[in-house]
Amino acid sequence: MWTTFDLKRSALHDGKLLYTAVPRLAAPLPFYELDPATLTVPPDEAVSHQAAARLGRPVDVAAMRPVDLIVCGSVAVDLRGVRVGKGAGYTDLEFALLQEAGLITPTTTIATTVHDLQVLDEELPATRHDVSVDLIVTPTQVIACRDTHRPAGLHWDDLTDDTIAQIPALATRRAATRPAVDPFEARPT
Repeated sequence: MWTTFDLKRSALHDGKLLYTAVPRLAAPLPFYELDPATLTVPPDEAVSHQAAARLGRPVDVAAMRPVDLIVCGSVAVDLRGVRVGKGAGYTDLEFALLQEAGLITPTTTIATTVHDLQVLDEELPATRHDVSVDLIVTPTQVIACRDTHRPAGLHWDDLTDDTIAQIPALATRRAATRPAVDPFEARPT
């Protein structure tokens, strides 16, 4: 069965630029860029989270190129492409950041690799900020999903202040979109 690590390794072997998210998007520059032309180790050694942090160039979405393929991990996925991850919503946030930056196009393919037992016939619940996959790749089949959902960007009203504070890229974007408040401005009594 192909895993996300196998796909990352294959992309680097094929000379493709690879972006991987900083775990929990916990850094001001939320992605690592792995360029096979500048790697100092073989691709097999560059794909773990630890190696990406050590070898990759930290980048903000503004410094990234358009994305051709997104591979996201899934615990389960239904035939419509609705997926369940680990439950923290980081894949949806990563996608929303890329979408708002114009790095996702209609031709960007979103895929997941799972075991056949992780593909569900029954429908999973989905919310407006959930991104679904176009392709499900299992050891025995490739399933093309129909009527997939791609959020237009971040849904700020779905995010708590704590979530925004823990993710520097979100905090920076929120600060940039809020009007400046004069602390000496008279307040209604």
